[in-house]
Amino acid sequence: MKFRPLHDRVVVRRLNAEEKTSGGIIIPDTATEKPMEGEVIAVGPGARNEAGQIVALDVKAGDRILFGKWSGTEVKLDSEELLIMKESDIMGIIEGLPAVKKKAA
Repeated sequence: MKFRPLHDRVVVRRLNAEEKTSGGIIIPDTATEKPMEGEVIAVGPGARNEAGQIVALDVKAGDRILFGKWSGTEVKLDSEELLIMKESDIMGIIEGLPAVKKKAA
């Protein structure tokens, strides 16, 4: 299934949370927090300004981003857990690191 977000919405896949602490202690799945990093899967065309012109988004598919802990709406598309959020919920783009896919549960 293909999904195309509208306006200034972005589809994000969460990235893996660290399963070990820096000291080597393994953290169980039930104790880990949901990661606040993700990979942009799809973006909408952009929001309209006061003049009615479309303003393109700053993020693009493939970008690694940082977003708020409670940002977005969780959805399940093709048996994959994704987030749909507005671009304004994104705090920034993480540059220099490739995105790592989340392990299938």
